[in-house]
Amino acid sequence: MQHMNCSCETYLSGGSAFAPPNRRQFLKLGALGAAAALLDLVLPRFAFAAGSADALLLNCIDYRLTDKVTAYMAGRGLAENYDQFILAGAALGAVTSEYPDWGKSFRDHLALAIKLHGIHRVVVIDHRDCGAYKLILGKDLAGDPAEETKIHGQILARLKRQILTHHPALAVETGIMALDGSVQMLG
Repeated sequence: MQHMNCSCETYLSGGSAFAPPNRRQFLKLGALGAAAALLDLVLPRFAFAAGSADALLLNCIDYRLTDKVTAYMAGRGLAENYDQFILAGAALGAVTSEYPDWGKSFRDHLALAIKLHGIHRVVVIDHRDCGAYKLILGKDLAGDPAEETKIHGQILARLKRQILTHHPALAVETGIMALDGSVQMLG
């Protein structure tokens, strides 16, 4: 019967397959482990993902504006520097009592974006001729741009207050996008 040699047999028989750590190396490894354990206790517990983001964008699901929203954010110098959360109605979706889970989901994602990516501002972009505003509010605002701007402004201001109540250190920017992609900042 042939016996297979393993590295431990080689070492025990005087070979040099590996050498156990000497006392000095063992103490260095122990000190390194202790230092790592202390750092874990001292440093804050943030689970940052790779990299960081400047902002969290909240915008509407409307397919007509997907590329325009991306272009708007790039035009502001935020390309690949923001997290995105999408709700029907954007700000309205986050504050409506019609779909309360939407607001909770937004708040949870906002807290996560702060923890993971260290965001320091929220950009909320509503848009004109929004179907969610029509369905949830039961009113077509597109025929009266002044009224549409006023209602969006009120909803955006309500969401801004809610965000700042829980995260006062964040900057919150709100606006309404026209179907051509231009944005009017509100509040």
